[in-house]
Amino acid sequence: MREYKLYSSGILYAYFYFEGEKVFFKELDVYKNEFLEKRELTKEKNEEYISFCKIDFLEIAKKFDYYEELFETKEENIITKFDEVYELASKGYYIQRKIKFPKNILLDGNEIVGVLCPNREYASILIKQGYENHTVLSQWEEIKEPIHPVKYEGMFDVLTRDGVKLSTDVFLPADMKENIPTILVRTPYGKELNNQMYFRYVQRGYAVVIQDVRGRNLSEGEWIPNYFEVEDGDDTITWIANRPWSSKKVGMIGGSYLGYVQWAAAASKNPYLSALVSIVCAGSAFVDLPRRGGAFTSGMLAWAFAVSQKKFKPELMERDDWEEVLNIRPLNKIPEKALGYKIDFLEKWLSEKDYNEFWHKSNWHARSQNKEIPALIMSGWFDDNGMGTTEALDLVKDYPIGKRKVILGPWQHSGNSRYDLHGVDFGTNALRFDLDLNFLKWFDLHLKGIENKMDESAPVEYYTVGSNEWKTAQNWPVPQTDQVEIYLTSNGCANTSSGDGKLVFENVENEGIDSYYYDPENLSTHIIDMSENEIEVPEDYTEEEKREDILCYTSEVIKEDFTITGDINVELFISSDAVDTDFMVRITDVDENGRSIKLADGIISAKYREGFSEPKYLEKDEVYKINILTTKISNTFKKGHKIRFTITSSAKNFVFPNSNTKDGYNSEVVVIANNKVHHGGKYLSKIVVRKEK
Repeated sequence: MREYKLYSSGILYAYFYFEGEKVFFKELDVYKNEFLEKRELTKEKNEEYISFCKIDFLEIAKKFDYYEELFETKEENIITKFDEVYELASKGYYIQRKIKFPKNILLDGNEIVGVLCPNREYASILIKQGYENHTVLSQWEEIKEPIHPVKYEGMFDVLTRDGVKLSTDVFLPADMKENIPTILVRTPYGKELNNQMYFRYVQRGYAVVIQDVRGRNLSEGEWIPNYFEVEDGDDTITWIANRPWSSKKVGMIGGSYLGYVQWAAAASKNPYLSALVSIVCAGSAFVDLPRRGGAFTSGMLAWAFAVSQKKFKPELMERDDWEEVLNIRPLNKIPEKALGYKIDFLEKWLSEKDYNEFWHKSNWHARSQNKEIPALIMSGWFDDNGMGTTEALDLVKDYPIGKRKVILGPWQHSGNSRYDLHGVDFGTNALRFDLDLNFLKWFDLHLKGIENKMDESAPVEYYTVGSNEWKTAQNWPVPQTDQVEIYLTSNGCANTSSGDGKLVFENVENEGIDSYYYDPENLSTHIIDMSENEIEVPEDYTEEEKREDILCYTSEVIKEDFTITGDINVELFISSDAVDTDFMVRITDVDENGRSIKLADGIISAKYREGFSEPKYLEKDEVYKINILTTKISNTFKKGHKIRFTITSSAKNFVFPNSNTKDGYNSEVVVIANNKVHHGGKYLSKIVVRKEK
């Protein structure tokens, strides 16, 4: 019989006993803080554990003997008979590749002594007695808070200033009566969904308050994403501070929309909000979603479908007809034809064409009042909401050290969950097992006043793709970088990757023009899987760059490693025979074999080149300067590689195509635009990167 213990966020949740293919367990009753009697693991209970810790115990039971025989070979790369891919990361430790939520294997000789599984917000570890200190569990010994039983205090209606009731669940440490700091979670996905993942904070001595945002699940009111969250967050935090058990210190945690609501609440300058743990947070409308650079993002439709009813319906994201759905016009007809009903908030979004009071109400970045709320910010280079994190980083850059902490990895929106993305492999160190420890210590420092050296740790930790290193810095943008200008040039034929477009590091004296025809009915592709709902993943654009409507500017072969870290500022001089058009740019890393992998991108509708509030339409063939800020990246272009910069005007699956008319993305009439990029001489089109010293 094999015996193991299951830990998550440093808390022992169960004992597991494997007898052949049968599995028995003793689980922690979190409400009584004691372990229940040993019993056999059923399929239903196993599914609960898969949801909780991403480990399938019944499946592992069938594989233990096979794994031990297979891993005894000590080969560096192993493919199992189940088509699982493992790589030897260090002696006795294999990481699992090509899968979300890998099950890494820890060995002592040929015996499996541990299974380690990271995900976006916490890590779970199945470990044999005596091997705990071979894992991150040794670091959890720093936490001295005893484990508390959980008490469900009840469901309450929080009354907002305009009379709407927000349904709110409260969980308390059962053995504490007063002076309890709170962690608030506000969600559009249903406060009951995976709520047990937050019990770990109750067990560490926090109240946890989980609330359905306005118009969702059991809360009253109209559902307009982002619109009410500043005021509703403010009202909810004040309600918490006035509970008899409250210490009047409130922190917030969560990812994506759950990150957005934190910054919205912070914009209210509520005096009780004392700490944020912002994970892949969504940003303001015209910088992030739904109007990236003024263009209307089609990539968010899968999410819009999932939240189109009062209850969260993730199954509505998964379709095999997205190609047809994205071609429906006008856009407000998409829900009716694809789902059979209207989506009110989508109609509202479509009716508000330019940045105005409607959009400003949800713009937490613009509404921020500079209260220095300690913020731990976690995101990834390939996060859909990466531009939201860019805005958050901008807000905290002047905070004193100790009030800001940043962790940026090679991750997508689902975060710390894959060693490889869409065919791009990262290092064996790409995933972290200490994120949840960082989160808890951040709350302990700022909500409980526990001195734990979090305020002395590196303010910024980030991962460089290519060299596969974790690094530290004092701030973001990283101070130890130099701005480097890289200029566009050609002999007028930069179309396709086989053209003569070049990136050079010196001013270009000779003026030149590259042009292409952008046809809204013949779109270039932003390569994603719509049903995956991940729109910023890296991908191989080698084939796509053979299109005539993509301008490619490529450097000479890099003679020594060249590392860039930060946002990339793009300055282009453009003209068009259309009144409006989009410009989509990408930075790619081209390897020795010509494979071109997207690292970062950005987009702007030309009519918004001077701001989103008032469109300035183009005059035929007049030259204008446009600026585009890309998503973030830290990447080492290895010796022998090339840097590539591409320009086009469409991004199928990412944004709805600009019609090249004044009606922009929502027109049933389209025209073909002749778009030009001017470079050299007085038109110094360039990209500005931050090169590490």
